[in-house]
Amino acid sequence: MIEVNPDFERLRTALLCREPDRVPLAELKVEEEIKSKFLGRPMRDPKEDPEGYIRDEIEFALKAGYDYIRVGVISPIPMPGKTVEGEYGADGSVRARRWAEQKVGFIRDEDDLEKLDFTIDQFDFTLLEIASRLVPPELKILTAVKGGGIFERTWMSMGFENFCINLIERPRLVEEVFRRIGELYLQAYEKAAEYPNVAGFWIGDDLAYSEGLMVSPEVYRRHLFPFYEAVGDLCRRRDMVFIFHTDGRVWEILEDLIGLGIHALHPIEPKAMDIAEVRERTRGRLCLIGNIDLSYTLTRGTPREVEEEVKERIRTLAPGGGYCVGSSNSITEYVPLENFNAMRWAVFKYGRYPIEI
Repeated sequence: MIEVNPDFERLRTALLCREPDRVPLAELKVEEEIKSKFLGRPMRDPKEDPEGYIRDEIEFALKAGYDYIRVGVISPIPMPGKTVEGEYGADGSVRARRWAEQKVGFIRDEDDLEKLDFTIDQFDFTLLEIASRLVPPELKILTAVKGGGIFERTWMSMGFENFCINLIERPRLVEEVFRRIGELYLQAYEKAAEYPNVAGFWIGDDLAYSEGLMVSPEVYRRHLFPFYEAVGDLCRRRDMVFIFHTDGRVWEILEDLIGLGIHALHPIEPKAMDIAEVRERTRGRLCLIGNIDLSYTLTRGTPREVEEEVKERIRTLAPGGGYCVGSSNSITEYVPLENFNAMRWAVFKYGRYPIEI
């Protein structure tokens, strides 16, 4: 019988581009529906029973084989968008999804900047405080502000079309929105780092489509990356890990991301970037997480196909360390449970060092 044996030092070792005892499992997110099916009972609601919810998160991590729990800090900044119901479950079940506003957000001009008059005291650290008390010694906490990163929250506050127009017509407005949100988020990360058992940040901030960046690299370099460089400095001072999630094709800013001080990049979408080429360019400097195909293998493939894809990623990417198995985005509610389990068990079966497959 294979032992799951969670241990945060395994993940930390891989993130530092060294070989742990086996390849870690790592996901930005596993949807509540999957966790509930895996545990055989509904996950408790984080709003109605926050301590019960954290206990469920811990139980899931320990049983599924993850070496950490990811616990979010809740931002007071509103997220404009539209809620749409659809058949998103693997079993055809109906649920609501919220989609970001593309046209106009709540910041349209300089007069609207007062709507960003938030303080760090308005951020909600409840779940993080509970998790820091309850997490067992073998696990640690990775955290981030929920609901998107600094870039996502900036353009969402304006609507993407309005944001892009204002990059040309009102550049100072864009700069000020970036500054206000970025400084707030930095305060949140500094406060989060003080909680016991917080070992690092896993920040999600989508910067690219599968074909290329969402905006010019210079926009990121001028307005965004200085804030994430400060997060990297914070991690170095406190000996914490820094994982960065962005979908899409990021070749143009790959070296910039490494320069921020991140330890790992997630999820290396197969349709956007060849993970073998990413490994060749970044070996020893950057841990890679993910790449197990969500568009077919995990969602529509067979458990056998999942096993074979995981086996191949481990064979080609894991030797020498610096690779964690995970999906090419997150474990969505439409991933069949048997495929999720096939991915896990393939890691336990083939991922022990030294890699001999």
